[in-house]
Amino acid sequence: MTDTPAPIGIVTVSDRASGGIYKDEGGPAIAAWLEKALTSPWRPVFRLIPDERPVIEATLRELADNEGCPLIVTTGGTGPSPRDVTPEATEAVCERMMPGFGELMRQESLKVVPTAILSRQTAGLRGGSLIVNLPGKPSAIADCLGAVMPAIPYCIDLIGGPRLETDPDHCRCFRPKGK
Repeated sequence: MTDTPAPIGIVTVSDRASGGIYKDEGGPAIAAWLEKALTSPWRPVFRLIPDERPVIEATLRELADNEGCPLIVTTGGTGPSPRDVTPEATEAVCERMMPGFGELMRQESLKVVPTAILSRQTAGLRGGSLIVNLPGKPSAIADCLGAVMPAIPYCIDLIGGPRLETDPDHCRCFRPKGK
């Protein structure tokens, strides 16, 4: 395990939060969850941006290509409203999509609320970065991260990223034996 903290992108996509109309709760909820789950050194790289597809795409590219974030987690912009374009922006910047992440997150969220079927979160790969879209509600963020985090460290291993370790009392990640 390296002592160099892995940069993890945390992107809140919200017109109102980025405009100062209300406080960003999504980004801090992601950071708090990761703080409990990860035992390896990491540092958050926060971005708070509006629901503008070109801005979302540029932010994801910057975090992947310039900041070198092996993991980029977004919150917000995954619903059906016309301004919810985070999945489209994610697909535009990714070389390969990872549809199982969105499928599992919706399945988990449906246990809590029937409107989870309206959520369009997805995930994909850009170079050495895994980009995961989460819903905007802090409780849904925790549910969705809890569902997909067991696979995230091994995915990052497979794309050449730093080894992320988790606290098994909070989240038990899966790696094949000997990995």
